[in-house]
Amino acid sequence: MARLAIQQLDKYFGERALFTGLSLEVGEHDKIGLVGDNGCGKTTLLRILTGEEPSDGGQVVRYRDTAIGYMEQHTCRDSRKTLWDEVQSVFAPVMAVEEQLAAVNAALSDGDTSPKMLELQHTLRERFENMGGLYYKSRVRATLLGLGFPESAFDTPVGVLSGGQRSKAAMGRLLLAQTNLLLLDEPTNHLDIPSVEWLEEYLQEYSGALIVISHDRYFLDKVTNRTIELKNGRLCATAGNYTRHKELREKDREIEEKHYKTAMQEFRHIEENITLLKQWNREKSIRQAESRQKRVDRLREQLVAPEKDNDTVRFTFEAGQVSGNEVLVAENLSKAFDRPLFRDVRLDLRRGERLFMLGPNGCGKTTLLKILSDRLAPDSGFVRPGAKVTMGYYDQVQQGLDPKKTALQELWDAYPHKTETELRCAMAAFLFRGDDVFKPIGVMSGGERARLLLLKLMLAGDNLLLLDEPTNHLDIASREALEEALAGYDGTILAVSHDRYFINRMATRVVQLLPDGLTAAGADYDAYAASLRVEAAPAPTEKKPERVNDYKLRKERESAIRRLHTAVRRAEEAVAALETEIEDLTRRLESPEVAADYARLTELTALLDQKNQDLAQQMEAWEQYQLELEQLEDEKV
Repeated sequence: MARLAIQQLDKYFGERALFTGLSLEVGEHDKIGLVGDNGCGKTTLLRILTGEEPSDGGQVVRYRDTAIGYMEQHTCRDSRKTLWDEVQSVFAPVMAVEEQLAAVNAALSDGDTSPKMLELQHTLRERFENMGGLYYKSRVRATLLGLGFPESAFDTPVGVLSGGQRSKAAMGRLLLAQTNLLLLDEPTNHLDIPSVEWLEEYLQEYSGALIVISHDRYFLDKVTNRTIELKNGRLCATAGNYTRHKELREKDREIEEKHYKTAMQEFRHIEENITLLKQWNREKSIRQAESRQKRVDRLREQLVAPEKDNDTVRFTFEAGQVSGNEVLVAENLSKAFDRPLFRDVRLDLRRGERLFMLGPNGCGKTTLLKILSDRLAPDSGFVRPGAKVTMGYYDQVQQGLDPKKTALQELWDAYPHKTETELRCAMAAFLFRGDDVFKPIGVMSGGERARLLLLKLMLAGDNLLLLDEPTNHLDIASREALEEALAGYDGTILAVSHDRYFINRMATRVVQLLPDGLTAAGADYDAYAASLRVEAAPAPTEKKPERVNDYKLRKERESAIRRLHTAVRRAEEAVAALETEIEDLTRRLESPEVAADYARLTELTALLDQKNQDLAQQMEAWEQYQLELEQLEDEKV
């Protein structure tokens, strides 16, 4: 069963075609990764699917039972709303009925007990209950707690939440909306690795369909089963996640190029024969030449040239000189601001290593990188660079750029010995061409500033690169170009990154930053994640050999069975009492006196909700006691 379909969709910006003739069908269990270069139209396509933006041709078919949930890159736009109000807003229709019911109850309390008003009260109350009105606030509370928000944060304005918290709030709204088609635009932006993994688990279990735009290739590999690439205004769809899509596209491109090359060779051969036939200058040979020329022309029209790759960054990192084997040594480093970040950090970095430093947000990774690069002083300890070591530093917040300068001025001030021609050739490799070189840095996108920083780093020729989140702001093509460049780099790398795909491809060693220092965490991200799972698992209890006293053991088991029988009985009594209370509360809620008193109705509704929660807890406890009792009685037999 399809959830949504697009048919021959077109979109233009002025005279430029963003995309034309797009067609796609989304099945009820499809989990689609939508990929493509920055600016190719991915976000625009999602906005057309939701109806927020019109198309210029074609149509979007949204089937009758499809419920769409849309999560944008920039979530929670009203910064004055509290976290609670933002998430609760998904129940706006329920709250509207609740307000109407409150107004009717107020009118009844003021003496308007006409049959029309009583009938309206009954209709609204029935609608409110059918819409889940008695429980929607409990669902909001449970969802926020499940997302990791403490109750103390419920009244916090959205504007003061972090980017990751706003993303979680937006996801909470989607969870409560009961959608069966999710449209997600860069949902992992601003999330740390634990939050991204939580989102991955949720989407893996999600029973509906989804279309997700993301530059996080590890995330796409985890959650998608189809991949659609928007390129040169066309969609290319494959079955499988991003890595599988990339493999299939490379194979298809090889086949296309081979067929094209073979066809062109055949055309040249035929054209040589045509030239020869014309040289004979006989009537029959001229007719043959004309016939063959028509055939070649028809075949040329039908032949489709292989799709050209879009322009991507193409560059190499090269160390200007070889360092010693000992590249960087740190001893007993510590740092504190309002609170201690870390202490006793020790590091021994050797030539050729690609060391990645991981840890949760706020643990001090960027601070430690600044200390190692001599941009910040430690509270204690020292850092000693090795012989002939020159350091290059990539700053994730891009503070090393002057917003008042143009791109060319920034480079020229950093490398005054280079000519304008040399700099502009280097800039062209980083997609700064024509008037782009005179673009002020202050109006550049995050991706453009990231490319400019990487260009400055490349021109320096340092033999030690300290990289702080270098793939932030880069699209997939630029990330892969960076990986290719660093793979051929003959120096040493020390990096901080949340890009798990990048870590797996580049790392030779991973360390974890903890309050008490750095600890080894494997060779790549997958090894690091496995070590965390081992740490979280309960330690196996070591059984010590001892002589078993059968009599004592039997008595202890019988005592435990008696206690469990008592616990089961008490749980059953509690369940029965709660069921009676719930029945009584339900009858009271249905009475006209309570229905006319909105304050009393709200109070009893909250009490009913609490009793239902208590009942669920007692039932869960009863099941646990029963299970333990059955296990002990089986052992007794």
